[in-house]
Amino acid sequence: MAIDDNKPAGDDPFSGWAEALEEQRQHDEAAAGPDVSEQGGPLSGDASRPYGDVPVHDINMVLDIPVQLSVELGRTKVPIKYILQLAQGSVVELDALAGEPMDVLVNGYLIAQGEVVVVNDKFGIRLTDVVTPSERLRRVSRG
Repeated sequence: MAIDDNKPAGDDPFSGWAEALEEQRQHDEAAAGPDVSEQGGPLSGDASRPYGDVPVHDINMVLDIPVQLSVELGRTKVPIKYILQLAQGSVVELDALAGEPMDVLVNGYLIAQGEVVVVNDKFGIRLTDVVTPSERLRRVSRG
C-alpha cells in the first residue's frame, strides 16, 4: 500500500506524519552531513544488506504497529506507608484540578490534551489540543 500523492492532504490521516518524517530526515541530513543512504547501511538500497529495498521515508511500514494509548487524570507522590493504608473507599488527591484538560499519552509520550466525554456508556476523550506530528517525533526521538 503506497501513499497516493494525488490525494488531497485532508483525505489522508497520515499525511502529517509523512511530512514530519520528511522534515526530520532533512533536519538529520543537515546535522549529520552527507546522506546516510549514500554512506551505505541497512537502508541504503544495497540488495546485499538486510532491508535493502526499503525506502527510509515509507511511513506505511509502521502504520500497523500497536502502541499503548493512555489518558492521565493526574499524579501525586505519596510515601509507601500511605499506600499500605489504602482501603476500599479511600480517596487519593491528585495534582490535577477539576475541569483541567487531561494528558493523552502514546507509549508514555504526550501527544494531546483533551476532555472526558461519555460515548455509548463508556468513557472517551475529546481532543482539545494536539501536538504537531513533527514535535511528536522530536519528543519521541529525545526519549
